[in-house]
Formats: sequence, structure tokens, C-alpha cells
Amino acid sequence: MKTILTEQQISLTIKRLAHQVLENHLDLVDTVIIGLQPRGIYVSDKIVEELRSNLMGKTVNYGILDITFYRDDVRREIKVPNKTDINFSIENKKVILIDDVLYTGRTIRAALDALLDFGRPAKVELCVLIDRRFSRQLPIQPDYAGKVIDALISQKVIVKWKEKDAVTEVVITE
Repeated sequence: MKTILTEQQISLTIKRLAHQVLENHLDLVDTVIIGLQPRGIYVSDKIVEELRSNLMGKTVNYGILDITFYRDDVRREIKVPNKTDINFSIENKKVILIDDVLYTGRTIRAALDALLDFGRPAKVELCVLIDRRFSRQLPIQPDYAGKVIDALISQKVIVKWKEKDAVTEVVITE
């Protein structure tokens, strides 16, 4: 197991991603943030916290999306759905989807399908902490990536969070 990002590096990366979002969406007026369940919400919570601290007093529309039943592998095993909480309209809004690791692209495809149940966004952008760029099965690329890595298919990239795993780091395993 090799550490790719330490807790301090993750913190700096989150700040950078939040600033990149603000560069393209100055006041987030017509922009909403959607974190993907289950593990993308750890990243999105931190990015939204950073956005709110930079936009003192302004509203940041933030929701979480469960894609369990939109996945193309849902029939293989019994899945327990997570919570979806989107209490605002995404109709004609710019949506920024946030996840921890972009791997094959299948999770994002499922998220795009799930999003349509909440309206038709004007634009959808993707923000990820880790982009495994050579593992894509679908033509999906991030607009914002914390770190781009090259990993073998046999390797796993694991994002750990203090809130769940007792330590915050990104590791790669064989």
C-alpha cells in the first residue's frame, strides 16, 4: 500500500478545487452542487464548506444523490440504497457533480441518469478528488480533478476519511 495524498495534501487539494469552481461560477447564483453517495459526499461536504467560507452569507445549493438503482450492475447483487436529498430545482441550473474517484465512468453515467429525475440542467460539470485517467470505459472526463493518477487495473485507489476510516488519506493497493 502506497500513500498518494496525505491529510494535509487532501486539505490543500479541496481548497484548490473549491477555488477552481469559484473561478468558473463566481457567486454560484445559478449553480448547484451535488455530492454522490456513498463516498463522494465526504469530498463534496468539504468542498461546499470551503465554498461557503469564501462566499460569506451567500447561499450554496447543496444536495446529495444516491445512484444505487441507476447503476448497470445493480442486478448482480442486492443493494441497499443511500439517502438522496435534493430539496431545490436543478431545472436550467449549472450542476457540479462531486465524487471521490473517477474510474470507469459508470458511476457518473448512472448519476447523469438519476439527475434527470430532478429536472433538466443547463450544464453538468464533474469534480473529482482522484482521476484514474487510463481506466475509462465510457467517454467521461472531469472538469475539475484534484490529482490525476495512472494505476493498473489490478490496483485499487482508496480514499479514506477520518469520519469513517479513522484516518484521512488516499492510498493505492495492489
